[in-house]
Amino acid sequence: MENIGKNVEKILNKLPEGIELVGAAKTKTAEEILEAVKAGVKIIGENYVQESERVIEQIEKIRLQRAVENNLPVNKNEYAIKWHFIGHLQKNKVKKVVKLFDTIETVDSLKIAGEVNKECEKTKKVMPILLEVNSGREKHKFGVFPENVENLVREISLFSNLKIVGLMTMGPWEENAELLRPYFRETRKIFEKINLLNLSNVQMKYLSMGMSNSYRVAIEEGANMIRVGSKIFGERRYQ
Repeated sequence: MENIGKNVEKILNKLPEGIELVGAAKTKTAEEILEAVKAGVKIIGENYVQESERVIEQIEKIRLQRAVENNLPVNKNEYAIKWHFIGHLQKNKVKKVVKLFDTIETVDSLKIAGEVNKECEKTKKVMPILLEVNSGREKHKFGVFPENVENLVREISLFSNLKIVGLMTMGPWEENAELLRPYFRETRKIFEKINLLNLSNVQMKYLSMGMSNSYRVAIEEGANMIRVGSKIFGERRYQ
C-alpha cells in the first residue's frame, strides 16, 4: 500500500500558498481517504455516486466507533471533509449528489443545472458549482466548449439555489503536460472575463485545473485548485 500520508505531505510542502488540493479518491477505501485527510487533505473528490455513498457511510461508522471506544460524544469535526463531485453528472444521480456533496465541479449544461437547482429547492440548499469547460473542444468528451461558457454562466446565474464559484477543465489527454498550457490558459482567460461581469449568484473563486501529471503546469497557468489522485493514493484499482 502506498504511503499516502508522506505523499500528501510532499505535495503540500511544494504547493504555492492559496492552492486548494482535491484528493481524487476514485476506487479508494475509507481508510485510505482518512490517511490522506490526517495528512492535510481537506477536500475529497469522488467520481461515482454509489462508491461515494458507501465510503461516506464507512467514515461515519469509523467516527462513531472512535467515539464509543473513547467514551466521548461523536465529534462531527473529526475527519471534517469537504466532498466534491468530480465525475460526469447524470440526471438520475442528481438527487443523491445534492444530498452527499458540498460542491459539484462538473455542471456542463442548463438542463443539469436546472435539475440540481430543483433538487436543492426541496431542502433550501444553495449548491456551489463549477462549470466544466471542454477546453480541447473534444466532441466525445463532456463539458461546455469555451465559446459557450459565458452564455451558460448567464443562464445558470438566474437559478436561486445555485452559486457558480468557478470553472473546471481537464484538457485533452497528453503525456507531456507542457502541451496542455494553451488549454489551461484559455480557460483562465474565460475565468477572468466572467469574473468582471458582476453577475448575481456568480463568485469566481476557483479555477480547478490540473491532475497528477499536469498540476504544476496548471498552477503556472493560473489554477488555484488541483485534483490529484495517483500521486496521493497510487495507481487506480479497477473493479
